[in-house]
Amino acid sequence: MTDRLALRRAGRAVAPYLLLAPALVLVAVFLYGVVGGVLQGFGIMPFLGKTELTFEYWQQVLTRPDLAQSVSFSFYLALASSLLALAGGIVLSAALCAVRQTRLVALVDVQIPLMCAHILVVLFMVSLFSGSGLVPRVLYHLGLVAAPSDFPSIVGDASGWGVLAVYAWKEVPFVAFCTVALMSHVSDRFGEAASTLGASPLRTFFTVTLPLCKGALVKAFLVVFAFAFGAYEVPFLLGPTLPKALPVLAYIEFQNPDIANRSVAMALNGVMALVTTVAAIAYFVVLKREGKGR
Repeated sequence: MTDRLALRRAGRAVAPYLLLAPALVLVAVFLYGVVGGVLQGFGIMPFLGKTELTFEYWQQVLTRPDLAQSVSFSFYLALASSLLALAGGIVLSAALCAVRQTRLVALVDVQIPLMCAHILVVLFMVSLFSGSGLVPRVLYHLGLVAAPSDFPSIVGDASGWGVLAVYAWKEVPFVAFCTVALMSHVSDRFGEAASTLGASPLRTFFTVTLPLCKGALVKAFLVVFAFAFGAYEVPFLLGPTLPKALPVLAYIEFQNPDIANRSVAMALNGVMALVTTVAAIAYFVVLKREGKGR
């Protein structure tokens, strides 16, 4: 009996570590990739016999003429898509709170868009807005455009509106998902109190509900910004030839047949990582302030 109790106690003591093991393995793989990429950016690639630290590749990246354009374009895509997602997410959250969302409404408005991969959304947008897509053909038959090809191209347009449309489709529900529960709670408690004191629904929303949801909205904005700045697949498929988004530029350099060129790609990834790290630090600052305020 004593042996069984000892085994049970030992099993209970070991169980948390066994449950944590898969997460630790994933973290270790992630850190291995990050550290390896950083070292390659500084020219350390033991499999090619390069073991000396050098800033040559960083200097090459920081002095290339297309870097500033790529960083500016990536910043524009990230900031514009984040602002669109924030505005649309606020509207969607308010609408879901107003209609007292059911499981079906939440599934259609939030969960299904979140579950769709970005590539599927890209295909959907191309089928709608490309030169032979549904929207240009409808506008042509209505006489609003002289030809379907007159409609602004979703692929390769310098404004990047196709990329922004895809990110809006995906990230508006994400912002709503991050804020709808808090917004609903605030509306139920403080919103009703403001209404009983004579405040209109619109004034209650802007002076009570929205300020109390500020922390969640800022965090969602930072997450979307970091993702949009670092993602390459949507700008790669829908973005213009010039300027290229920074992740696309890094991906093209990584695909270079000369494996030694990987150091250039990793240095570009390092520039991208610096920007997203700033967003991550800002996220944790907001999180810490929220923790102190409770």
